[in-house]
Amino acid sequence: MTQSDHDPFVLTRPRIEAVPLLFDSPHSGRHYPVDWITPLPVTELRRGEDAYVDALLERGPDFGITLLAARFPRCYVDVNRDVDDIDPELLAGPWTGVSALRPTEKSRKGLGLIRRYVVPGKAIIERPLPVAEVRERIERIYIPYHEALATLLDALRARFGFVWLVDWHSMKSRGNAMTPDGEGTLRPDMVVGDRDGMSAEPRFVEFVVGHLRELGYRVSVNDPYKGATIVRRYGDPAHGCSALQIEVNRALYLDESTVECIDEFAKLQRSVESLMQVLARATRTR
Repeated sequence: MTQSDHDPFVLTRPRIEAVPLLFDSPHSGRHYPVDWITPLPVTELRRGEDAYVDALLERGPDFGITLLAARFPRCYVDVNRDVDDIDPELLAGPWTGVSALRPTEKSRKGLGLIRRYVVPGKAIIERPLPVAEVRERIERIYIPYHEALATLLDALRARFGFVWLVDWHSMKSRGNAMTPDGEGTLRPDMVVGDRDGMSAEPRFVEFVVGHLRELGYRVSVNDPYKGATIVRRYGDPAHGCSALQIEVNRALYLDESTVECIDEFAKLQRSVESLMQVLARATRTR
């Protein structure tokens, strides 16, 4: 399948025999629409990216893993939020439709489906958005991403009887006023989230946490991130779909001020590839 810069996601299928593993990267998109009206330059907007997480995963298909990565940035529309998690103050008119808006704490902190701030004090939106514009982002980007994710998971589960989903993210090395752990909190190297045991079978979580710790990383579980919409929506271990979220500390591979990779990127990528091998092997012998 040929894809263009206007497609909402990049799908990379396995280059060898597939395994029941799907990796997705919903926040690494860096295709910035030229008609996007925002007071911030792209250099500032990029601080909201899970920058280059998709690049960390690029060898996944060599291990039989299917990859799905959002192409558009989360600051434009966040596919890891519920579709009705919108702050009505960001809209130029009333929301009409089948369902009402249900803004959560994410929206109240400026981190909803339509993001208010890239970081505290840096507003992304300089004017309320027309409802039609928000709906267009949902129809063009959000819905196709979730349709693709659901279709891929269903196909793998139908073929193998189960599927494991890893929802990949990166996190700032320190918390801020918009994050659950608060301003200045130092983060571990990795955070693995399974919604407090609700979204993934224990064996899957144990493989991931155990291997990352064997590689020397400081790993916490569900603190400060438990997993958001993608893990909650698709994680259903009782029916053969386990989903967990991995947050990678950006200081491991990124200059957080310039949003560019540092030399240590290669080391982290090798660690991710090691985890891919372990998980692929585990799914083949499960």
